[in-house]
Amino acid sequence: MTAETTGKKGIKSAYERALERMESEGIERPREEAFSHEVLAGMDEARKRAEAKIAELEILHKGRLRKLHDPVAFATEEKEYQAERKRIEEKRDREIATLRGR
Repeated sequence: MTAETTGKKGIKSAYERALERMESEGIERPREEAFSHEVLAGMDEARKRAEAKIAELEILHKGRLRKLHDPVAFATEEKEYQAERKRIEEKRDREIATLRGR
C-alpha cells in the first residue's frame, strides 16, 4: 500500500517504493493473501513425493552405472536418468502451480 491509499503521509518504506516502481513499469503487484494451510500442505506433499521419487531414481541409476562398462550404454543411461528426473520435477512444478491457482 502506498501513502496515498492508506492515508498516511511521510516517508515511504523501500518496499512501498519498489511496489510503485513495479507498477510504473507495468508489473502487477504481488498478491498479499496467504495460502491456506491445506494448500501449503498440498505443496509440501508434492515436493516430498518428488524428492522421494528422485532419491529412488538416483539410487537405481547409480546401481546401473556401476554395472556398465560400455561408454555408449553409460551415456544412454545418463540421458535416460536426466529425462526421467526432469519429468518428475516438471510434474511436481505443475502440481504446485495448480495448487497456487495459476
